[in-house]
Amino acid sequence: MSTTISILAISIAVIALILVVLFSPKKKKLLDIKTLNENDRALLETYVPFYIGLNKEKRLEFETRMQHFLSTTRITGINTVAERLDEILISASAIIPIFEFANWEYINLNEVLLYPDSFNEKFEQQGTERSTLGVVGDGAYQNVMILSQHELRQGFLNETAKTNTAIHEFVHLVDKTDGAIDGVPEALISKQYVLPWLQLMQRSIEKIKENESDINPYGATNQAEFFAVASEYFFERPDLFQEKHPELYALLSKFFRTDLKN
Repeated sequence: MSTTISILAISIAVIALILVVLFSPKKKKLLDIKTLNENDRALLETYVPFYIGLNKEKRLEFETRMQHFLSTTRITGINTVAERLDEILISASAIIPIFEFANWEYINLNEVLLYPDSFNEKFEQQGTERSTLGVVGDGAYQNVMILSQHELRQGFLNETAKTNTAIHEFVHLVDKTDGAIDGVPEALISKQYVLPWLQLMQRSIEKIKENESDINPYGATNQAEFFAVASEYFFERPDLFQEKHPELYALLSKFFRTDLKN
């Protein structure tokens, strides 16, 4: 009897150990230690309203999260130079959607490729039909994000815009954490909000299609794009977003655990 109990106890311990290994949060390897300096903070204070709205303690936390992102994710210019401004804007865009989620890492991202401008579906930078401004890759580009340098900067330079390409793509990565980019970020959403969110998305998409919404028409492409487009609007123009779309604002505030009006 005691032998059976001992074997059972050992089996349970082994299973528990396996579960810990399988389901413990993964950590990305450090590529190089990147720190922020006063010039970097000046860039943040000039171009990133989300950072500007934080108190001193939260700013320090934001900077620490940025430093970790830069230390674990390559940023590579393709036919352009990835300048320090680009690195700061990309890393800030990465942290903004997940700032209220302690220890969150983009384990599904190893590198950001920066193209000078728009590109096509084959990632070509020359020729016609170059309408893509950012993309989360798959296949050969798995764990890679591609961004237009021009659009990256415009997302922060244009203070009245409701769009931000980099935030858009990082929201797609958040959405992808549960295995599918489908507009239902299960890593963020409590089960009680899934059905209300699906219903609200469908109503909002219909309004876009009927030209009864100021949300970017690209958001009507599908649920995944709607979630990313609405999130851009939420972070870029929270006051206007709450005024125009109070239900969407309320749900996204719950998803991202932040009320940008406070």
